[in-house]
Amino acid sequence: MSTQAPSTLPDERREAIRERLQRGRRVLASELAREFETSEDTIRRDLRELATAGLCRRVYGGALPLSPASGSLADRLAEAPERKAALARAAVALVEPGQVLFIDAGSTNTAIARALPSGLSLTVATNAANIAALLAGRPGIELLLIGGSVNPRSGAALGAKALRDAREIRADLAFLGACAVDAVAGVSAFDSEEAEFKRLIAERARAVAAAVTADKLGATAPFEVGPVAMLNHLIVEADAPEDALAPLRASGVRVLRASPAPETAA
Repeated sequence: MSTQAPSTLPDERREAIRERLQRGRRVLASELAREFETSEDTIRRDLRELATAGLCRRVYGGALPLSPASGSLADRLAEAPERKAALARAAVALVEPGQVLFIDAGSTNTAIARALPSGLSLTVATNAANIAALLAGRPGIELLLIGGSVNPRSGAALGAKALRDAREIRADLAFLGACAVDAVAGVSAFDSEEAEFKRLIAERARAVAAAVTADKLGATAPFEVGPVAMLNHLIVEADAPEDALAPLRASGVRVLRASPAPETAA
């Protein structure tokens, strides 16, 4: 039975849909049409308006919320450091001695760089100045810095020079920054140059991993990097919802859960 009266006003209906998207979950036109006792065409018009307002991204059959990872790098570095450290500890378990790594820009990837164990004789390439600063001078790490114009939001070197530098690297393992991950919409980013750069890195790497907080699962961003199948490993939080992970596993991605982040004192 519907939980909404059929007389729900269009603005009220769109506000209800917007609130669901803000909670971070995909919405389906067919389910919304049944709930609000209206046509799927009406719901599709609602979703088009919400997408035009930058509140979601249309996909086949419905819409996805936009990823919350659109803030500046400085802001994101300050968010949920314990959760990102837990993801980093799980991610570095994939690293083997003597490998060539690529570590993409991003707050979780910064935590991965910080968590790299000593004594593995690694070569690490990065396009992120803050990650390079963390690793410069670390014993047992040969550091390669990819140059280019630095994007002020992501802190990533991008553009033609960055792409030329990246073509000279074939990483054994690339830790790709992912703004959003969805089984249907794939891996996506907030900047077209960023998406192009990530795509090249993934194409040239022998294995690709991404570590993401739960709010990036089932979300999207404006520019497609590639299908989920481009990832060999997806590292998620201990409490990531299983309903969001099942379709990702079905795409062939190996999903690794991090250990729970330690609780902080109130």
